[in-house]
Amino acid sequence: MSWSINEVAKISGLTSRALRHYDAIGLLVPAWTTEGGRRYYREAELMRLQEILLLRSLGLGLDAIAEALADSRRQDRVAVLTGHRRQLERERERINRLINTVNRTIASLKEEDSMDPKEIFDGLIENPHEAEARERWGDTAIDESYERIRRLPEEDRELLTSGRGFTEVHERLAVLKAQGLPVDDPRVQDVIARHHYVVSLAWTPNAETYVGLGEMYVADERFRKNIGQGDDALVHYLVDAMKVFAAEKLSAGS
Repeated sequence: MSWSINEVAKISGLTSRALRHYDAIGLLVPAWTTEGGRRYYREAELMRLQEILLLRSLGLGLDAIAEALADSRRQDRVAVLTGHRRQLERERERINRLINTVNRTIASLKEEDSMDPKEIFDGLIENPHEAEARERWGDTAIDESYERIRRLPEEDRELLTSGRGFTEVHERLAVLKAQGLPVDDPRVQDVIARHHYVVSLAWTPNAETYVGLGEMYVADERFRKNIGQGDDALVHYLVDAMKVFAAEKLSAGS
């Protein structure tokens, strides 16, 4: 079976002009074009158009969509679509939270009642590094971490999400480093114990993963800049102290 450009425009919700543009930039080439310039599409093109619209719904621009589709040709299509579905499911969950937030706000205004501060921003705050974190550690680990954070006492949640806990650790370490204390000094290790506590508010690292976290601090420029504020030696000082803490206080399974 084949469908004309007008038929595809009607069933997809796009305009014929948009489809012609997709053809012109090589994003969606028709199965064939008649001598008179009339474009026709088959099922393969409709499936590609479906993926284009899925990616567009996730906020990608046309250049990024073209790049993603080029990559998908080298991957299993089911695996690619499964990844798209996970993103859509996460977006659906976020939208559902937003709807609930709006509903609670409406009810609060009608009843002239106050809302719990934690409810006011539910669904509005997004982590810009979430996609990268999910890619690195998996959906289950990230979802469990978010649920764990939601259950934290307010003071601990603020300590973690504001970044204040880590900032305090970095500032205290900078002072100890300036005093020339070795990383295995009890005073340094007390600060690292605090660092481990803050990290453990979101997830529980064992010896291996805690050391791995430190290695990421060194390897990733974003972390080096945030922690050291231009002093890479401080980052290495922190990481070396984390290794001592992991060896003395943590085990492979805890």
